Amino acid sequence: MKETQNQILIIFGASGDLTKRKLIPALYKLYNQKLLPDKFAVLGASRTKLSDDEFRNRVSEFLPDEKDTIEFKKMLFYQAVQNNEDRDFIPLKERLSVLSGELEIPENYIFYLSTPPSLYSLIPQYLHKNGLSRSDKNFRRLIVEKPFGTDLDSAKELNIKLLNFFDEDQIYRIDHYLGKETVQNMLVTRFSNGIFEPLWNHNYIQRVEITSAESLGVEGRGGYYDNSGAMRDMLQNHLMQLVGFVAMEPPVVIEANAIRNEIVKVFQSLRPFEENMIAKNVIRGQYTSSVIKGENVLSYREENGVDPFSRTETFVALKFFIDNWRWAGVPFYIRTGKKLPTRVTEIVIHFKRVPHHLFGSPDTSANNQLIIRIQPDEGILLKFGMKTPGAGFDVQTVNMDFHYSDLTNTTVPAAYERLLLDCMQGDATLYARGDAVIKAWEFVQPLINAWNTNPEIPIYGYPAGTWGPENTDSLIRKGNWRYPCKNLADDGLYCEL
Repeated sequence: MKETQNQILIIFGASGDLTKRKLIPALYKLYNQKLLPDKFAVLGASRTKLSDDEFRNRVSEFLPDEKDTIEFKKMLFYQAVQNNEDRDFIPLKERLSVLSGELEIPENYIFYLSTPPSLYSLIPQYLHKNGLSRSDKNFRRLIVEKPFGTDLDSAKELNIKLLNFFDEDQIYRIDHYLGKETVQNMLVTRFSNGIFEPLWNHNYIQRVEITSAESLGVEGRGGYYDNSGAMRDMLQNHLMQLVGFVAMEPPVVIEANAIRNEIVKVFQSLRPFEENMIAKNVIRGQYTSSVIKGENVLSYREENGVDPFSRTETFVALKFFIDNWRWAGVPFYIRTGKKLPTRVTEIVIHFKRVPHHLFGSPDTSANNQLIIRIQPDEGILLKFGMKTPGAGFDVQTVNMDFHYSDLTNTTVPAAYERLLLDCMQGDATLYARGDAVIKAWEFVQPLINAWNTNPEIPIYGYPAGTWGPENTDSLIRKGNWRYPCKNLADDGLYCEL
């Protein structure tokens, strides 16, 4: 474990939901595990006028009623800040100076932007003009929440603006998917086991499949989601980062730049979509009204805040290729959507079938599968053939699995716990780098452009509670999608939540 220097975390947007639901509870768990530095403070900053005690009471909603909570809340402070001009940040600078002096904390600052994206370039500018973005003696870091741009041009523009005020090694673009234990374990599974890495290439893998399904709909966020959609909300960021971890080459060392260099190489190798191939290899859908467990479910267009003629996708599936030595000819499949049968995120490695089928015909011989479950029921599952007891050589598929829940004496940290601690320690391994974000946008932007300019590209309806449009199955020619359930070892088209 690296040493964590004494520091102050400044959270902009401190009166918002993310702060009280995720950030403060994550910091409390780090405190409980004695992972915070000896001298540490959190300074909440927002437009709302609050005292320190009012702020502490507000964020207590998602903290347990424990004795330690009282001591933890003494680390929390608040400063009202307007975001209209650079002089609005003078009180913040003065408060930080006072806190550093009173608490004997060096002026090591992490600035967390838990704000609307419209402030992502303004706040760094105001910090810079007040001399808070850089220091010769102390570290200054900036955590930026998604979305990092709404398209390729805006992502490039935001990158340029941020680099005017902070250096690249100071910027931490947070993606909570990368904070999940099973995502990190993918590196260990691949690069510490002689039984996996030699097979992790086009010679032995038939296809790679990544699914991120949500059983919920837009949940009152129709106005926001209708300007975003599944491509921007999930695929461009979360799922492309998972692709990077699955497909990367072994890094020279387990160090931030070495790992992130390999992820960028993956994105550089993505085969661009030709315009005439988009409709064939990319399927978008939108959920329609349905009946789930006896209850009527509204269609997406009937949700509050959604345009009744909306063509925003709530589901997207695509087939693509990575043109490099390791993955030549191996198709990758991604799907993500709302109002699907269950909530699950997983990666499935489909290995090629044996070249000669001794025990039955090729049609009855199943592919071996390695399933890496991100959420829920986190773990790893290997599917392979075993002889059915009795006469003859009938083969059945069996499971060999590991579940993180079996580690009763080990605490599996939540995503924000791991990511916050990493930033405190200056470890950017699990944060997206600017060039990787731009490369991911370069890959998906032609798809968004085609949807916006070509009305002949269809958007398919799918009943809420199903696995998306029926023709999604046509993307995979050799085999079918895996239909996962809540429990890692279970398969099925429609699973109970």
